[in-house]
Amino acid sequence: MNRASSATAPVVGRLTQPRAATVPDENRKPAPDALTIGRRLRHVRQEAGRTLGEVAEVVGMSASALSLIENGKREPRLSVLTALADALGTPLADLLATAPPSRRAALEIRLERAQRADSYQQLGLPAVKIGPRLPMEALEALVGMHEAMASAQAERAATPEHARMANAELRERMRAADNYFGDIEEAAGELLAAIKHPGGPISRAAVDRLAGHLGYNLVHTSDLPGSTRTVTDMTHKRVYLPQPEAGQHDSRSLALQAIGHLVLGHQVPADYAEFLSQRVEINYFAAALLMPERDAVAHLHDAKQAKDIAIEDLRDAFAVSYETAAHRFTNLATRHLDIPVHFMRISRDGVIYKAYENDGVSFPRDALGAIEGQRVCRQWTARRVFEQPDLSQAFQAYTDTRSGTYWCTAVVDRTADGLFAVNVGVPYQSVKWMRGREATHRSQSRCPDPSCCAQPPAGLAQRWEGHAWPSARAHSHLLAAMPPGVFPGVDDTEVYDFLERHAPTG
Repeated sequence: MNRASSATAPVVGRLTQPRAATVPDENRKPAPDALTIGRRLRHVRQEAGRTLGEVAEVVGMSASALSLIENGKREPRLSVLTALADALGTPLADLLATAPPSRRAALEIRLERAQRADSYQQLGLPAVKIGPRLPMEALEALVGMHEAMASAQAERAATPEHARMANAELRERMRAADNYFGDIEEAAGELLAAIKHPGGPISRAAVDRLAGHLGYNLVHTSDLPGSTRTVTDMTHKRVYLPQPEAGQHDSRSLALQAIGHLVLGHQVPADYAEFLSQRVEINYFAAALLMPERDAVAHLHDAKQAKDIAIEDLRDAFAVSYETAAHRFTNLATRHLDIPVHFMRISRDGVIYKAYENDGVSFPRDALGAIEGQRVCRQWTARRVFEQPDLSQAFQAYTDTRSGTYWCTAVVDRTADGLFAVNVGVPYQSVKWMRGREATHRSQSRCPDPSCCAQPPAGLAQRWEGHAWPSARAHSHLLAAMPPGVFPGVDDTEVYDFLERHAPTG
């Protein structure tokens, strides 16, 4: 059922509000919510033939207070639950189990959640009283209706405009936190301590131990559904990964991202905004394990003291990709080094795929505030790197912009989808800490003034205007809605067929 958008949740060191313990031990399961506890409590009490009043009197509370707990409107303290379990002669674990005690209880919980959702509250309609007198057929129909309406609402909202707005809101929250999230760092640190990681780069064997600590096995397979990156079987405690033809780095990162969903307590995303937040969080989590905070910060502090910070050195020290090292630098630079920073990944034709800034640089943006899909100025270092004769080398340059002067370093990333530039930049006042600050390349950007680079030079325009007819490369995805489904673009049938094929027998 729909929950409030994660965009409205307060930022507490995370992009979305934490909903589960940070680092579960090997046998820990997700904590049940108040509704599930209440329904299990009611089920046990009724099975024992006890009334509300009788049980409430034994534990020293009012019948109305116990009723609030059973209806999921009050979250009981552990001491209260322990007393209730003793009064009913049942193990405490039975009250804390995550599964509803019966199909009817499961339906009642789903209906209660639907009626509590903001989307339903905004309709101003009365809530249906949920109790034993509500016929099972009516309960089934109401739940089905609510879930069908929620699905239709999600599909209508899943447009490119919705995605761009969600991305813009997410970037604002990342900027507000300086792209540093302490609770994710803490979760990563606790896991590394649990496997007694000695420090430095994390090996593939260490990733296996991390998964084992959480009770999971990593399994490589060649038949993952085409719409997925990994698949986690939560019943049989397996994480399925693609065969590591792309190299060890990709295998480690994908495994850690899949583990991140479990450690960070992610639930099924309510909307595309929450899906995006979860994706950013697991990427952060994986980087925090691949490049542990203590070791990465020590490396960067030494480099700063020597006035020789280089993304290449960070990459090589931890055996990760340049892009991962650049992302990690943005996580740590402001919080630990007092260096504001910006990051970009753009295509060869200048289109932004990823970007982050807290240093005042002005990215191009659309009317919704989104920057992804916009084209950066031709004078920026991220585009000028493609003009160099040797694309294997990092390129450094200064750019004077309307918001100040920035020094940037960029490298070209060759992928199956073409060439991309990965760019890290800092304001002029911070360049003294960076290797390559002696760069002599300098340019001036007047964007968004169209005469800067959006319009062709007058001489060229005069010669060719009216005499050229290019055939535009129209991408079909520009016209399509966002892929429907809880996990956008994932084919549920393929995933379930895959799990059925790979599930242990016997």
